[in-house]
Amino acid sequence: MSPEKWEQIKGQIQDVFGDGVEQTQEVLAEPEVGEKETIIFNGPLGRMKLEYYTRPIVLDKRTHGSRRIGSQTAVEYIYSADQFSHSLKVYQWDDSQDNWVEAELSSGVFSI
Repeated sequence: MSPEKWEQIKGQIQDVFGDGVEQTQEVLAEPEVGEKETIIFNGPLGRMKLEYYTRPIVLDKRTHGSRRIGSQTAVEYIYSADQFSHSLKVYQWDDSQDNWVEAELSSGVFSI
């Protein structure tokens, strides 16, 4: 999903659901790299949570270590400074499990 489309969706949610919308934005901690925006609101399908991830594209992966027994191996990722990937995850609140359940996006309608 493009950043422009995400901004459009955020605006529509704010317009329709107004004051009941909770928004947070955070920088992902290591080992993940990137940012995550979260929107929680009560919609027609119940309590919903949208998570929008922006992560830099991995250009290279290097491993450092030796072949000796007991030695440690480290993995180093090289990230792009100007190319990013964007993804959206949609969750619905499940009262029976008292937890968020990831919803599947099929044909434009949320289904679990």
